[in-house]
Amino acid sequence: MFGAPWYQFLGAGERLARLAEAGHWYPTVMALVIASVLLVWASYAWSGAGAMRRLPFVRIVLCLVSAIYIGRGLGFVIIMPYFPGNSMVFWLVSSAICLGAGLIHAIGLRQVWSRL
Repeated sequence: MFGAPWYQFLGAGERLARLAEAGHWYPTVMALVIASVLLVWASYAWSGAGAMRRLPFVRIVLCLVSAIYIGRGLGFVIIMPYFPGNSMVFWLVSSAICLGAGLIHAIGLRQVWSRL
């Protein structure tokens, strides 16, 4: 909706921004896939918190989600070489957000574990 500048601002890299600028389908599909995954993860978090009906495999999924977020937050140095277009500010900010989300998920999961 906001075009190539937003892909750059959000750290998608120069290549993806150029594809978006050219009207290519790939950046849009990738954004939708990522948004869908995050929506599923959020649904499981709400389910685990009791705010919506219980979803299947809620314990396993929430453990995996927590581990993925924490792993991304702590392991950014390992994946940095695969995305050379991203700035250090992007890596530090996005990693802090992921680590924070992972810790919040893990703390919440520990609090409700017996009810799951």
